[in-house]
Amino acid sequence: MRCHWSMPFVCAFALVAQEPDAKRPAPIRFTEFPVPDAAPLDLAATSARAVEVLLELQEGDDGDQWPYEGVYREDEGQLPIGYRVGGTSIACLGLIAVPGFRADERRRAAVERGLAFVLKTLDAPRMQKDFVGTYDVRGWGHVYALEFLLHLQDHELVPAASVAEVERRVGWLVEALVESAIPKSGGWNYSRLRGFKSPRNTASTFMTGPALQALFHAEARGHEVPVAVVTQALDALERARAKPGGYAYGAPRDSQAAVDEGDLTMMDKTPSSAARATVCETTLMLAGRGDAVRLERAIERFFAHWDDLAVRKSQPRTHIPPYGIAPYYFLFGHLYAAQAIEQLADPGKKDDYRARLAAVLAKSREADGGWNDRQFARSAGYGTALAMLTLHMPKLPKPAAWRRDAADAQPAAK
Repeated sequence: MRCHWSMPFVCAFALVAQEPDAKRPAPIRFTEFPVPDAAPLDLAATSARAVEVLLELQEGDDGDQWPYEGVYREDEGQLPIGYRVGGTSIACLGLIAVPGFRADERRRAAVERGLAFVLKTLDAPRMQKDFVGTYDVRGWGHVYALEFLLHLQDHELVPAASVAEVERRVGWLVEALVESAIPKSGGWNYSRLRGFKSPRNTASTFMTGPALQALFHAEARGHEVPVAVVTQALDALERARAKPGGYAYGAPRDSQAAVDEGDLTMMDKTPSSAARATVCETTLMLAGRGDAVRLERAIERFFAHWDDLAVRKSQPRTHIPPYGIAPYYFLFGHLYAAQAIEQLADPGKKDDYRARLAAVLAKSREADGGWNDRQFARSAGYGTALAMLTLHMPKLPKPAAWRRDAADAQPAAK
């Protein structure tokens, strides 16, 4: 069995749009900073409580979804469908990750309701292979729905009545990601200022790593993924790497020089990339373009700049100075740090890093036993699921590698 963790992403939500202050719940704030150490997590007890939190948060007329709530809204102030599909897919993955799923009737029923919601909602107009305006988050729904469905197939968890529909939708989601890739310059971005299909758009590293991992997973299960789409996206990731080791929020369109020369926005400074460097390095490793030293440095950088991420946890506003770190970087970073740790070859180093990661994750646990890096209560479904995936990562199968051709390990000719 194989599963492939390329989440998170439902994280890169809103750069500009904000809800009026009057509509926001009071943000959760740390009472002191630096954040004090917390008691070590008891994995079994912590997981049992997290499952309860997730089950309590399932909502909707049919009790079938876990919407991620961000600051961005679509027409008439509606929560984007992509947030609903992505958030539900991630919550289901979190429930499955906790041991004992097959024997837990409540979890199985909740995930089956979530699956029914995802399958039917992929028919919604704002989930089709398209893009509206300059900011459209449906791609996050495509990434995480694909991971969710593939995971169900890997572990033979698809209900008998849904087997054919899940297989059909997996193929459709692969096509959706392939068709929504930025032409020539490569990768994916939920923000496109120059038209959906313009090659003048640039990739978001935040989205491109998870999208590539989802396609690697699909290819490993026999789905056709065009080599050019993958190669162009990998090139975009490599162009985004700065000499200090961080990754720019947006990949330069033509040359890595834009990063190396230091002409960076606040979102491209090294502390701000602490939560995305691990997913970039892991994705490149899976494609044969990685480097073990760079990977470990990315893990160290996550811990070194954990305080820079934590100070923005559950706060209002998005990308603010000094580093442009938005709240939704926080648990995303933990997930991909956990994934990167499992790529290391040294068992001793793995154990040390796992312990460090569990210790910092414990610092951000909420009083109710869940996790939430937003100021919106319902987003605890997303946060708690990511925490469970993080804590149980050592027991989860490694993500799929891209092995189509050895030549793909080299950047495309400029």
